[in-house]
Amino acid sequence: MLRQSKEERTFKQNLLLASSTALAAGITNAAGMIAFLAFTANITGHVANLAKHIVQQNFREILVFIIWLLLFFAGAFLSSFIVRSYRHISDYRAHSIPIIIEIVVLVFVAIYGHHFYAETLLEREIVIGAIIFSMGLQNSLVSTVSGGLIKTSHLTGLFTDLGGDIAEWLHPKAEKTTAVKNKIYIRITILGFYLGGALLGGFLFDYFDFATFYFVPAILLVILYYDLSHLAVHKVTKAFSRKD
Repeated sequence: MLRQSKEERTFKQNLLLASSTALAAGITNAAGMIAFLAFTANITGHVANLAKHIVQQNFREILVFIIWLLLFFAGAFLSSFIVRSYRHISDYRAHSIPIIIEIVVLVFVAIYGHHFYAETLLEREIVIGAIIFSMGLQNSLVSTVSGGLIKTSHLTGLFTDLGGDIAEWLHPKAEKTTAVKNKIYIRITILGFYLGGALLGGFLFDYFDFATFYFVPAILLVILYYDLSHLAVHKVTKAFSRKD
């Protein structure tokens, strides 16, 4: 029973992490697409564009796309490095620091875009780079925390994994385990919340312009609060158990 309750708790935590971060990624990608005509939550399209510009020998564009790819890599590296550096001290600290950095970056995007953005090419490239860096942070964090189960901004891999999981669930020779069922639920949740976030991001950007990027840090703050509330409950329970 103890093992089962632990599995259920892990499933609920992963479900919350998947839904909230997928919603944030969907809003960010849709708003970035409307604002800059460029994807900001993943880099698959940027690799294709990089190859195109290499063939056409557009050296400035080659440099820009390389920098964007490196920024996503830097965000993923930094997030994973922080988690592994602080996990032995506190899971909450390990998870919260990358989220706080992401919040700071997206608040910068919201403030700069809302008050200072003059739609120059250099500004566009810098802001896109900042968003890509923040998505690298988020994607690496949720992947590390969930043991590779959740990647909220890569729908190609999501559909691949979902197809494999559903095939495993429906195959007559396969065992229909709770683990497989939970994976299917989580992947469908990611897809639904990403799509919902993209729709919401489009509507919000029409009304609020760059102020839309304030909504994503608000979602991330909810994640921080949820983790902190669980940590506080755990500490209080532990303190009372010691007194007993």
